[in-house]
Amino acid sequence: MKIYKTALLTAAVAALFFTSRAQSGEKYSWDHLPQASRPSFKPDTFSIVKYGAVPDGITLCTQSINNAIDDCSAHGGGVVLVPEGLWLTGPVVLKSNVNLHISMAALLQFTADKSQYHLIEGNFEGHKAIRNESPLSGTDLVNIAITGQGVIDGHGEVWRAMGKDRVTENEWKQLTATGVVSSDGKMWYPSESYARGAAANKDGRSLNDYADMKDFFRPNLLVLNNCKKVLLQNACFRNSPAWCLHFLACEDLTVEGVHVHNEANAQNGDGMDIESCSHVLVEHCTLDCGDDGLCIKSGKDEEGRRAGKASQYIVIRNNIVYKAHGGFVIGSEMSGGAHDIFVSDCTFIGTDNGLRFKTVRGRGGIVENIYIKNIVMHDIVHDAILFDMYYFAKAPTLEQTNGKVAIPPVDEGTPRFRRFFISNLVCDGADRAMLIRGLPEMSIADISLKKITIKANTGANIIEAQGIDMDSVTLDCGQTQPLITIENSRQVTFNGFRSLQDPKLLFSINGDRTKEINVAHSDLPVHGNRADFKYGAKESALSISDTN
Repeated sequence: MKIYKTALLTAAVAALFFTSRAQSGEKYSWDHLPQASRPSFKPDTFSIVKYGAVPDGITLCTQSINNAIDDCSAHGGGVVLVPEGLWLTGPVVLKSNVNLHISMAALLQFTADKSQYHLIEGNFEGHKAIRNESPLSGTDLVNIAITGQGVIDGHGEVWRAMGKDRVTENEWKQLTATGVVSSDGKMWYPSESYARGAAANKDGRSLNDYADMKDFFRPNLLVLNNCKKVLLQNACFRNSPAWCLHFLACEDLTVEGVHVHNEANAQNGDGMDIESCSHVLVEHCTLDCGDDGLCIKSGKDEEGRRAGKASQYIVIRNNIVYKAHGGFVIGSEMSGGAHDIFVSDCTFIGTDNGLRFKTVRGRGGIVENIYIKNIVMHDIVHDAILFDMYYFAKAPTLEQTNGKVAIPPVDEGTPRFRRFFISNLVCDGADRAMLIRGLPEMSIADISLKKITIKANTGANIIEAQGIDMDSVTLDCGQTQPLITIENSRQVTFNGFRSLQDPKLLFSINGDRTKEINVAHSDLPVHGNRADFKYGAKESALSISDTN
């Protein structure tokens, strides 16, 4: 059928692709990007109507839809068609060689009846975890797709808790007409079961131990685990109980033209989490969600390091992210590492942070060879560019420690961020232009920022960093002072740097380990002080030459 041709790739082309990949040695660049092989399907169509599904929004179609999927897979695969209409269903389990096609004007509505979702041993936030089974899932599959222009709704509002500070007074009143309010009056829980889970010490030994707090273990809307040759195309995924799209240990994954929507206050409402996946393409997608937008992960702490499965060979291009905690994000669960990731031609509007890279002591893992170009941002709430190795931890200040920073030993739990290349980025409006904050025992290293223009309320903080190369960076940050703060960092170069404003203090150089700060060929303000030096920093740490 013609409407499914976009999902097809012949076996001959796929074979040539795998041969080419093997010959390439997996060495990639902007001129030679990683490729994701697409699935192909037989043209046979299995309509869920023929299996008893009724589009009245009342009849539970779970069995009909799953029977259609099972039958399609058993007959060698094809298309399972969800026609126009409102289809109420419980959990749907995908099978190999099946393209689940959600037609335009079709709404696949997952039921609010939480008893339809069984407790399982799943995975969440980088760990094996007890969860309710996901509305849509697939494990150890090959050659699968979800296509079409219809809508898939996870009915997330019946699962999620809500903070009083995240809704209006009238919305809070409506929420608290049902469910349970916490003893301090600050949280609303959708059920007694959820409230018990929020308060409990979750140390059960079997699934039955969690039965009385079942509602607490919110599922992700879609989870695909260890699947190969996967395509998501054009459908709209919305209103997830927790994360929306979660791809775990998948290979050859293509996400194209997909829409993701969660309310901005949706708890853990991530748009797309790509965890320990290889050879991935994400393009022409639009996300508007309650947590991170386009997010790369690879397991958490010792469990993630032991699995040792990196996210790698990923291309993300031509996407738009609206409300989200971060537009493009790596971490904080990155213990298996991440490398060879290419991000280009994306627009972030109204996100909390633009580029967000986060980790913390104990994670371990190496994130490297990250290439980012042609990024546009507007109205960023916090940082346009954020590297932070103190995620959910309080970083000590030089003022608190009187300049004496403790340097713990490096061990297997020490994370590393290095070799990031960011170019051609424009941000119109942020609170701060950038934060680059490493650990005393492990600097963030080898960051290239080239042709960057940022309009923000404040400038840049560079802390515990090494090998930061800023080439043709322009900041428009009003009269903020200092414009750039540097602490215990070395080999930081500003070449062709410009400030469109004239701050009273350009650089604040801090810490006795700061050295080799070089400024050249730059258009610097002519009024006020160029720099001050505190907490043991020496004037010889800063060299300014060939400037206005």
